[in-house]
Amino acid sequence: MKVVKIFYILSVLIFVCGCDLDRFPLDSLAPENYYNNREELSIATNKFYSLFPTAEHLYGETSDIIIPTVLIDEVQGIRTVPTSGGGWSWTSLSDINTYLMYSKRCADEMARNEYNALAHFFRAFFYFEKIKRFGEVPWFDAPLSSTDAKLYELRTGRDELMDHIRSDMDDAISFLPKEPNLYKVTKWSALALKSRIFLYEGTYRKYHHIAGSDKFLQLAVDAAQEFVQNAPYSIYAKGEKAYLSLFTSNKAIKDEVILARNYNIDINTIHNINQYFLSAGSKPGMNKKIVDSYLMNDGSRFTDKVDYKLMSFYDEMQGRDPRLSQTIVTPGYTRLNSEKLLSPNFNSTTTGYQIIKGVTSENADGWHKSHNDFPLFRAAEVYLNLAEAKAELGTLTQADLDRTISKLRARVGMPPLTMATANANPDPYLMSAETGYPQVDGPNKGVILEIRRERTIELFGEGFRYDDLMRWKEGKAFEKQFRGMYVPALDPEKKFVVLDLNGNGKSDALDVCVYDGEQVPTENMYPELSGISTFLKLGDNIELEHGAKGGNIIVHDIRKKPRKWNEGRDYLYPIPQDQVTLYGGKLTQNPNW
Repeated sequence: MKVVKIFYILSVLIFVCGCDLDRFPLDSLAPENYYNNREELSIATNKFYSLFPTAEHLYGETSDIIIPTVLIDEVQGIRTVPTSGGGWSWTSLSDINTYLMYSKRCADEMARNEYNALAHFFRAFFYFEKIKRFGEVPWFDAPLSSTDAKLYELRTGRDELMDHIRSDMDDAISFLPKEPNLYKVTKWSALALKSRIFLYEGTYRKYHHIAGSDKFLQLAVDAAQEFVQNAPYSIYAKGEKAYLSLFTSNKAIKDEVILARNYNIDINTIHNINQYFLSAGSKPGMNKKIVDSYLMNDGSRFTDKVDYKLMSFYDEMQGRDPRLSQTIVTPGYTRLNSEKLLSPNFNSTTTGYQIIKGVTSENADGWHKSHNDFPLFRAAEVYLNLAEAKAELGTLTQADLDRTISKLRARVGMPPLTMATANANPDPYLMSAETGYPQVDGPNKGVILEIRRERTIELFGEGFRYDDLMRWKEGKAFEKQFRGMYVPALDPEKKFVVLDLNGNGKSDALDVCVYDGEQVPTENMYPELSGISTFLKLGDNIELEHGAKGGNIIVHDIRKKPRKWNEGRDYLYPIPQDQVTLYGGKLTQNPNW
């Protein structure tokens, strides 16, 4: 009996230490003496912004679109049940609920309404993240002490959780300021978040066969529609590289960016995007299947070309959707504020498709030197949310596409998306289980696939892809082979091949030589190697699908190490074992963990 009691006490201590439910939001002031005026409400709620992801978290996404040297556990299929931690933390929620309990001390009703609305926004955001990770979780709307019996209640049903989130979001939308603010939550960022939450919920229910999908899709439509009709934002289209400029500007572009993370080197708030995409560390590269999904600049499909799989790098990059050349290094690429021509640096990319979205000028190279703002919410996402939600509901019209997707395409000079054409001839590449979304069906199949194409391209490297695959029930994408650019067969006698990356028909410093054997070929032996400085040894620096016979670059070869996605388990994370034990069986583990 003593052993049981000691174990229970230790379990409670573990839970309290992990959640810190008894602490006050401010270390030096008890809540009974605080929250007296607008300034104190502002200070008390400012910490909630730490719930937002950092720039590193967003541009560091991987999933099936960005392939680094080391894959995350989710993609490898090697997650296990953690003993503790694992994302099961409620400290931020405790802070929010403590604030909401004591903010009534402030006599300024306008200030109280505004900052309470901010707290409701972040409580909705907090629970959205928890639901995505764990599914149903307990709902707490008041600060709890470590002895409160409510701590050990059952999970709250998904419908009830979403009702609470909707209530919080509606309160936020009603009372948050309408004046645009790049670095503070407003009514417009609340509408953007509401459209994001309920698009996720509606599509998750639809593709995971949970009742009620249409209700939540309609909530996403309503929020996105109000934004599109009334928000003081547009699709930024100034300059030849307007799309890229959204991510390289030191100060976020207010025309389109609703809310951004503020980075400023003068106050040492920085990130590492240049280092991440240009160094020899993680070497993130765009997956070949995503490169191939970019349309031609006339709107036709690249993958309809008979020989698209065997095209050289230079040829496959010609005449494509301009967002491709503003996302990865393509022939003719120069750094920001530079005229020096560059080609893909194989020391910095696993696939040969080197990512440069968000990469700025050379003065920000190196660790802790990047300071360009990073968008958290922008109008383009809301436009995509509106189009997708309406397409899934079956209420999408050509007029809807004209005011959403087609505006994104127009930014880069692409032709509009035509609903009738898309539905009449769905793209086989996007239907394929190997390269697309085999779960999509119905009369809007073609246009849903096209909207997913647009979403993947437009929001690439902004932290959306993993969540998108989860809600679309497409986790099997992680099992597929990750590929890079095509390399022709090596000359059987010379045992090398030159990749003419800039297409000028001669060897120079922009080209690459792939060779087989122990000895690096030299220009003394082979004049055609004159000027080449990058040599990649087959099987060491580069792996090809068919070895010396060529093929696509292979990254994380599934023939050697298969990856396994468990359809009955992996769409949710496991709950840490100490919490399952602490709840005494009331908190059941997620299925099959």
